Amino acid sequence: MKVESLNFFDKVYQVARLIPYGRVTSYGAIATFLGAARSARMVGYAMNGSVSKDVPAHRVVNRKGLLTGKQHFEGTSLMQQLLESEGIVVIDNQIKDFEKLFWDPLKEL
Repeated sequence: MKVESLNFFDKVYQVARLIPYGRVTSYGAIATFLGAARSARMVGYAMNGSVSKDVPAHRVVNRKGLLTGKQHFEGTSLMQQLLESEGIVVIDNQIKDFEKLFWDPLKEL
């Protein structure tokens, strides 16, 4: 994947678009893949601004599988609904079987 000429947010969007349907990743996993391991919060900021960019931001959660970005989606439960529409079970704002569904770009790209 060629990402050298893109700004950081665009690199984040490019990686996020590769998350397979029915899988999730974390802000930190994307940051680490991009060589910026301490920039998980910046990945979160990128996801907040991705609404109109055809990015599956609902598939990016925190390192424990919590839907920490849900307030940035229209409506209070849209993020959960999008995940559930892909067959992902969410209980109390946390992804069930997070480890099994976790997609690590370092290992899979």
